[in-house]
Amino acid sequence: MAPSTDAALDRTTLLRGAAAGAVAYLLGFLVTYAWRAPAVDESLQGINFVAELLGGQTVPTWKAVGWLYYNAHAVATRVPTVGGGDRMVNFITQSEGGSLVLLYALVPVVLVLAGAAVARYGTADRPGTAAAAGAAVVAGYLPLAVVGAVLVGHAFAEGVRVAPDLVTAVALAGVVYPAFFGAVGGAGWSWLSGALGS
Repeated sequence: MAPSTDAALDRTTLLRGAAAGAVAYLLGFLVTYAWRAPAVDESLQGINFVAELLGGQTVPTWKAVGWLYYNAHAVATRVPTVGGGDRMVNFITQSEGGSLVLLYALVPVVLVLAGAAVARYGTADRPGTAAAAGAAVVAGYLPLAVVGAVLVGHAFAEGVRVAPDLVTAVALAGVVYPAFFGAVGGAGWSWLSGALGS
């Protein structure tokens, strides 16, 4: 039995969404890296000096930039405390303002554009179906958000690890952000194309 046209369109939309979601995740990280890497590298000099002095692993710049990227999704970074245990830190909210807070806008903008692209190149003809098409970016964004959260984790020594909180990385960065902002982008594209077409 041949698949129905609707099923083929759904599969195509999901594949398009997965590709757009993966591109959005990678583009967001690359922009964050290009923009913040020099400042992050400078901030790590003291930490890495102490880590080397104590025989621990130094933090690569790309991992610390990853912490900021997850913070931009409202995912806190789990940092060990001196007395044992962990505390949750968002380096963006702890900064003294400045351009670092603009990272909070980067993720939504990239995801809205990805959702709009999925709706634009898909077959969505109404705002509701366009929003659903835009939300399909989750299919590509979620796997990279999970893998990325694990990869940017850093162990200074055994039991001393700094990493994004995995539960909120999956929930917020992997599902909520791409689903919501992708849907906004898809619905926005539908509205815009309808307004321009009228």
